[in-house]
Formats: sequence, structure tokens, C-alpha cells
Amino acid sequence: MPPVPRQKPSGRPQSVTEGLRQMEAFFQGKDQVHKTLRRLVKQLEKAEIHYAILGGMALNAHGYRRATKDVDVLLDPEGFAEFKKRFVGKHYEQVDKRPRQFADRKNGVVLEVLVAGLFPGSGKPGPIAFPDPGQVSELIEEVCYVKLAVLIQLKLAARRWRDWADVVELIRQHELDESFQEKLHASLHDDYIECLEEKRGEDRYMTLG
Repeated sequence: MPPVPRQKPSGRPQSVTEGLRQMEAFFQGKDQVHKTLRRLVKQLEKAEIHYAILGGMALNAHGYRRATKDVDVLLDPEGFAEFKKRFVGKHYEQVDKRPRQFADRKNGVVLEVLVAGLFPGSGKPGPIAFPDPGQVSELIEEVCYVKLAVLIQLKLAARRWRDWADVVELIRQHELDESFQEKLHASLHDDYIECLEEKRGEDRYMTLG
């Protein structure tokens, strides 16, 4: 098999023009990440594997537009086993020492598989596990993404600052308030309110400025 194309090293300097060109391509859906997403969705649907897209691509689907360099997909254990059987080696190559990360053989874009029953963030057991994709997905522009409440819940449960920052922006985009916490697990209510207050604090700062 031909080698997987290598993406540009993240530490390599990038010109402003090149960066803007890549951003424009991403938001037009013409970049390599979107191409990998579309190929993956077509493969999974043909194989009748239930899935739901997570991560940065789900943020964009739910109105928070920011670029991302990879594709995160939620599968159940049986779907993951079928994915590896059908597609790894042919369309994807496993990333060294990363059992659930795979590089698209066409362009090197990394695909990360999140498996139902495992846990977000550090991976340590907690009250929130990755759910069954067939029960938490919704169709947005012909792609199955996790629902907004599930996306927010998983990002809060990951307990990483960058994920909480995403929650702040989702709160802003959807004009969410205290009532939304009732859609989340009780263990996350305080964390959600903290993000809501952060959003409101940022809004007050911008108003004063």
C-alpha cells in the first residue's frame, strides 16, 4: 500500500495568506477535513453502522463556527469492530500507539473514534459515559451529529478548559439560560452555570468596552 500522506507539521510557520486560504476553504466545506468527513459518512451509511459526529465538526453543525483539523465520530462497540474490519488498512491507517485514532489514507486527516460506554476527558470512570450513537444523533445537512444537549454534556464531562470554552460559545450561539441545565445530568449543573456566568461576564465586559 502507498504511504499515508503526511499533514504539515503543526510547529511549522505558516504565512498569514496561507492560513486565511485554509480557513476560507474550511468554512466553504472544501478543505481536506470536510472531504474526510463526507467519505466517512458515506462508508458508515453503506455499511449500516450507526454513528454520530462529535468534536469540532459538531460545533460547526450547531452554529459555533471554528476550524478543526480532525474528525471525531461516536460508534458503539459493535460498530467500531465493524469499522476496523471493513475500513482499517484499506481506507485508514491506525495511528501509532493510538488504538482509536486513524489517518485517512487519502490525505492524512486524523479520525478519532469515541466508543459508547467509555468515558470522556481522562477516560476515568464517572457519571457520564459516551452514549449509544443511535439514540443521541440528529440529521443536519445529511450528516448525523450528536444533539446539542449531548454535545454540551460531553464537553462539560471532559473537564478541560478548551471544552468548557466551547460550551460558553454554544451558550452564546443558542442564547441558552438556566433552564437548559435540566437537559443535562445533575452532576453537571454547577459546571453549566459556571459556563453560563462566564458568558454573561464576557458580554458585560464587551458592553463596557
